[in-house]
Amino acid sequence: MPTRILPAVGDADAVRSLTTLLSQLPDAEPVTPVTDSTQLVDTLARLSAESVDELPEVVIVHERIGPVPALELVREVALRFPAVGVILVTTDAGPGLFSAAMDAGARGLVTLPLGYEDLAHRVQAVAQWSVGVRRHLGHGGDVFTGAGGTVVTVSGAKGGVGTTLLAVQLALAAQASGRPTALVDMDLQTGDIASFLDVQFRRSVVDLAAITDISPRILAEAVFRHDTGVALLLAPGEGERGEEVTDRAARQIVGALRSRYEVVVVDCGAQLGGAGAAVVEMADRALLVTTPDVVAVRGAKRAVRMWDRLQIRKAEETTVVVNRHSRGTEIQPGLVRKITGTPVAATVIPAHFKELQSAVDAGRVHALDGRSTVRQAMWTLAGELGLVAAPEGSQHRKSGRAGRGGERASAGFRRRRE
Repeated sequence: MPTRILPAVGDADAVRSLTTLLSQLPDAEPVTPVTDSTQLVDTLARLSAESVDELPEVVIVHERIGPVPALELVREVALRFPAVGVILVTTDAGPGLFSAAMDAGARGLVTLPLGYEDLAHRVQAVAQWSVGVRRHLGHGGDVFTGAGGTVVTVSGAKGGVGTTLLAVQLALAAQASGRPTALVDMDLQTGDIASFLDVQFRRSVVDLAAITDISPRILAEAVFRHDTGVALLLAPGEGERGEEVTDRAARQIVGALRSRYEVVVVDCGAQLGGAGAAVVEMADRALLVTTPDVVAVRGAKRAVRMWDRLQIRKAEETTVVVNRHSRGTEIQPGLVRKITGTPVAATVIPAHFKELQSAVDAGRVHALDGRSTVRQAMWTLAGELGLVAAPEGSQHRKSGRAGRGGERASAGFRRRRE
């Protein structure tokens, strides 16, 4: 079988030189080169959306590719497309760059000027590795091979506003609709997901913090598979160990999960450190939970402004979720929108703690009664955020009818009619 090779080279002269050599390699099938990092990632995403078998076995990244630096591009490709082997072409053959390239996820290094023997040997070795990985993934069964899953972060305006409960229910709704889902506890010092779901597991997110090349096997060992099917990556039992999770480690961990699951829900808690900030920055959707009281809404406004100042996330890219809402509350969603300057989710979570108390106290919020108005609202919010897989044929319906169809597709997904 020919080896498909995709060069990512920004320099025209380097493209000609590399293409000429690749065309001479036995059983090689060079693909049309891409000229920048954006084009490379878009091309791989388009191919992987069709099938993992459509991806090239080897990607060759030139050191002068842009606008994303070569090592960062290698890391992104390795995390998002783990079945693709990456070779870095560089003028620096020193041990420092070699170590950095391996840490980023490269499978090989070729120095400039290019030589036929060196390039042929490296391409052959990386291609064999890629074929072996694909054979392994082909028997994995639960490996998500799309262009990259959706990452949703859930943060609190202050403590006690219901951040963890919402994160858990969003993950349960996505999993129940048939989408492979991971739930991450990035509230590193006071995380409660394990208590909410009544699980005990010795592995945690800290076990991945020092690993620079997170393989599917390593990830599987750190993740706990809950009875509901949701994959859990828990906070450490010793809160002081949370400091071991740096912002770089958090990016790598969530990136690895994104390459394996369709939906990744991250509970960031109310105290946002470096790791949580990094995840919020890279998320597709960032939720900020508040309750309709002055203290919480002020906290939400303060958080939004801080994220903007630190260039973590703009206000218009953050969605505020109003929890424990009632019609008699003086602060309504419209006022929250005006105060925070952010979009507010159309779905509000009603204030019915009595429905939750027994499930929370027992640590079994996954067994919450499907007739619970709180659970129904949270699962409806999951549909609003696009986390719930739509039923077949729903694209031909109006949005309101499609929403009800999506609810029917999820177990226990029912809305109380008033």
